[in-house]
Amino acid sequence: MTDDPATIQEQRAPENRGSVVISVDAMGGDRGPLAVVAGMAESAGKNPEIRFIVHGDQDQLRRLINRRKQLSDRCDIRHAAGVVTMEDKPSQILRKGDGTSMWSAIESVRKGEAGAAVSCGNTGALMALSMLRLRKLPGVNRPAIACLWPSKNPQGFNIMLDVGADIRADAPDLLQYAMMGASYARNGLDVERPRVGLLNVGTEEHKGRAELKQAHDLIADAAGTGGFDYVGFVEGGDLPSSRVDVIVTDGFTGNIALKTGEGTAKLVGEFLRAAFANSIMSKFAAVLAMTSLKRLQKRIDPRRVNGGIFLGLNGTVVKSHGSADATGVSAAIKLAFTLAKSGFQDRLAARVAQVASATTAGESETST
Repeated sequence: MTDDPATIQEQRAPENRGSVVISVDAMGGDRGPLAVVAGMAESAGKNPEIRFIVHGDQDQLRRLINRRKQLSDRCDIRHAAGVVTMEDKPSQILRKGDGTSMWSAIESVRKGEAGAAVSCGNTGALMALSMLRLRKLPGVNRPAIACLWPSKNPQGFNIMLDVGADIRADAPDLLQYAMMGASYARNGLDVERPRVGLLNVGTEEHKGRAELKQAHDLIADAAGTGGFDYVGFVEGGDLPSSRVDVIVTDGFTGNIALKTGEGTAKLVGEFLRAAFANSIMSKFAAVLAMTSLKRLQKRIDPRRVNGGIFLGLNGTVVKSHGSADATGVSAAIKLAFTLAKSGFQDRLAARVAQVASATTAGESETST
């Protein structure tokens, strides 16, 4: 079930012959345009509905794209001479970002030429430019970055937010995160009635900071209006569990949890490779278990859940990991495509406006 279509505006993403257009910053990230174009080709090979507006050095991109038959007649190259590096500070990019591939990619979303933007570039700069050019949704104080976390749920993932947009989050911010995360779960993962949990040091109601206790009450009161079920406080061990679909936290805690999870997944993979390469018998066992091992590797591979979405803006922006290879970039593009095709942005805006209106009405009744 998606949010009420009667309250939703028509999807802004322009379609070209039945296709959904994704705006791609091809110059961002550690691996540069080679990995980005390879990821685009991987996505195009799997999805005939997708088209791209590609931003960056025109000559370099044309050479790379011409080598990929999957991208033939499916790319519109927009020249942008400037590049946002990983070392650039957000304040610097706000002053001199015009003319960069990142700025140009966001502009295509702002103008309605594309349904979503994807970038592997500097996270701080991308958030700063996105807020500058797209602006925040009415009623949103702090935008959030939401990521997918592998879980035991039928959909295979849980959603966690914020994972790094802002290290601060007051109780009303956490309430907005809950609303936005629930809308993401409905439209991105097809969860009819998402279960939302608030990350804390324990599940008991007396535990946690004052703002968490206040947020606990706010989220519980808003569950009916927001169309989700609130399960209360959850702990770190619940992140991959089937108890919850959406985990709400501040950006500081969320980013640490995200990086810890990625590092642990890589460590487990390295341990498995070392164990099966230890002897002739272990190598033989690996051959016998190859199908299961590949299934496990795919399940815990961080590249395949790559892509953090910026929530709370007037447009969909997906942040790919800076070190993403073609597989990681393709995963981020797939996420952007899914959300753009579903009309998620307009549903999110309608849900935030609905909740803001209900909250204001509740405060007015309380004051009288």
